[in-house]
Formats: sequence, structure tokens, C-alpha cells
Amino acid sequence: MSELPGRPDLGSAAEELDAADPLAALRARFVLDDVTYLDGNSLGALPAHVPARVEDVVRRQWGELRIRSWEESGWWTAPERIGDRIAPLVGAAAGQVVVGDSTSVNVFKALVAAVRMAQEDGGAGPIRDEILVDATTFPTDGYIAESAARMTGCALRPVAPSEVPGALGDRTAAVLLNHVDYRTGRLHDLPALTAAVHAAGAYAVWDLCHSAGALPVGLDEHGVDLAVGCTYKYLNGGPGSPAYLYVRRDLQPRFDSPLPGWNSHAEPFGMRSEYAPASGAVRGRVGTPDILSLLALEAALDVWDEEGVSVAAVRAKSLALTDFFLRCVGAYVPDGRVESVTPAAHAERGSQVALRCDDAGEVMKRLIERGVVGDYRAPDVLRFGFTPLYVGFADVERAARVLARTLAG
Repeated sequence: MSELPGRPDLGSAAEELDAADPLAALRARFVLDDVTYLDGNSLGALPAHVPARVEDVVRRQWGELRIRSWEESGWWTAPERIGDRIAPLVGAAAGQVVVGDSTSVNVFKALVAAVRMAQEDGGAGPIRDEILVDATTFPTDGYIAESAARMTGCALRPVAPSEVPGALGDRTAAVLLNHVDYRTGRLHDLPALTAAVHAAGAYAVWDLCHSAGALPVGLDEHGVDLAVGCTYKYLNGGPGSPAYLYVRRDLQPRFDSPLPGWNSHAEPFGMRSEYAPASGAVRGRVGTPDILSLLALEAALDVWDEEGVSVAAVRAKSLALTDFFLRCVGAYVPDGRVESVTPAAHAERGSQVALRCDDAGEVMKRLIERGVVGDYRAPDVLRFGFTPLYVGFADVERAARVLARTLAG
């Protein structure tokens, strides 16, 4: 397509930015066609080497070694081994992240365990019988929080993240927050909110689904108690790939999982009738690991071993991509047709841009037909996710240009 009449030549600017991009070569590590793929905040693209790795798991490890692979192929230790590979991407030291189950299941484990610890802390004050939950949260977190509140005898209070410090009290047991708002892409202040929760004597549980692999998190640095996240977005682990659970090291002896499965037993093959929890992050395990998905995820994480690939480099490119997209949208799209609901300030922005748009569902359908894949959230939000490992500046410019043509009819 040629430039829109009367609009600046941002195509040349995109070429220059791509030429200077130190991460540009990583695009070749992913299976991508001519589609402009801006939906990695829902499902990451396939790393090109993963199919061969999965074929080895299926044909050799399962097909030939069979049950021997639990030891010989490292299946049994995969949840902790892969957790240690995710740990530096969320700012955690080894031994604090375990991979397995879904995000929803891990939210349940973390939130119930947080309430139990808060209630065990006791003291002369009131019983801690209140859970605060991000009022803008992804629905499943809210559903799980409501169930956890009933199970632990707590009241549940939905509160906007910015209002959490003022809502905390001596009855607050735990606070469940999203690091990045899934609708708007707003990045919440994890350090300040965690400090406020701790000052109130409560425990902080963070959902990192829309931040891990896209921006620095700093779990250890900021003293986060518990955190969960999925692996199929910016970590490119594949559809339904297992989630992870972070338990801060000093809290691990007190982590009382509401789902004490045999995999988290101190003697998993002792087959004892009484439960005795294992030590360390292993307490976060429940049942038999999903080996095929786990090892596909492990292979996908190899891209982070490439020279020059770091969370800091990815964050720098993420901000540059989203800045450039907003610039292109501002130049190409007629005034009043869309409105960004993603904060302009870098400190408040994740790795997506959300645009409010009339008839957003139909607009996104037409964008996808024209080769620009984002997604839509009711009632009126177009979401565009930017995965710096494989999205380039030419993708960004093309997306804005096609959006403008689509809105023009």
C-alpha cells in the first residue's frame, strides 16, 4: 500500500527503526507469515524450533523410553527446572517458581494460602477476614477470589488499584492485583502497592499474565509475597501451556496449599495416607505434570538464551513500538475516530495499546480480513499487543495504516 494522501511518510521511519533494532533478527526464530500479528498478548507466536523438540518428546522420550523418561528425560523435575528458567524473567532467584496447572488454579492456591498466613499471624488486632480484589481484574481472578473468600470466611471487596492504599485496614488479609490491566494495558505500580499492602499487615498476590516476558517485574526486589502468571502470551509457550506460581522463599515453609496433591508431598512415592508437604516451591505442585505442554514451553524459552536478549532490552523495544504505533495512529486515523485508553506515560503502560472505537467488534473483524490481527474486548475496545521478540516497526506502521483505511470504509 502507498502512504495515505496528505499524511507523513512514516514507512521510511519504520524502516530506519527496524534497521537499528538490536532484536530484529529474532523474528526469524518464529513461525510468521505475511499477517501483521499483534495478538501476542492473547497467544504468542510459535517459536520455529519447538515442533522438532516436541517431536523428540513424543517419539523418543515417550515412544521409546516410555516410563523411564520420568527420570532419564527429567520429566519429574520439569516443573521446578522450567520455573527456574522463568524466574529471572519476573525478577526472582531460583527455587521460588514452580510451573503447572492453570492461572486460575494458581490464583486459588495463592490467595487461599495468603489468607491462611494472614490469619495465622494473629496478634491482638481484629481477625483478618477481608480480601481486596482488583475491581478491573480479568473475570476469572474475580470468580476465584469470590470462591476463596467464601472458603476462608472472608468478605470480598472489589477496589480499583489506585484506591487500594486507602481501602486497606487491619482486617485486610490479602490483596489480589493485576500488574497490567488486560483491557486498557495500564501498568499498575507494583512496588508502591506491595509496600502499602505490607504496611497494613496483609499479603500481596500479583497476576503477571500481561507483564511477564514484556517488562521488568522485580518480584524479589519489591518483596512480593505470591504471584501467578500464564505462559502462552509473551512467553510463547503455546495454547493452554501451563501457568506458574511464585512463592517468596521465606514464606515457603508457611505456604499451606488448599490443593495438597501427591506431587507436593514430602514423599510422593511413599503413598502415605497423611499429607506432609515438601519443602520449597514444590509445595505449589498438585498432580501429575502436563509433560507435553511443559516441555514445549521449555523449548519456547530458549529464545531468552540468545545473546542480547534481556527483559530490559525487550522493555525498551516495547515502549518504542507502542510509542510509534500511537504516533502512526495519530498521523493516519482521522480525529475523533479512535481514542487511546492506554496511558501515554511509560511508567503506566504495559506492552499493548487499547483504542476505544465505535463498532469495535466489526472493525476488528475487517482488520483481520485485511491481515492485521489484534483482538476486541466488549463493548468498544480494539486491543493491539506488541511482542518485541518478533514484532517490528514496519508491522506497527502497517497496522495503523490499515486501521485508518478500514475506518474510512
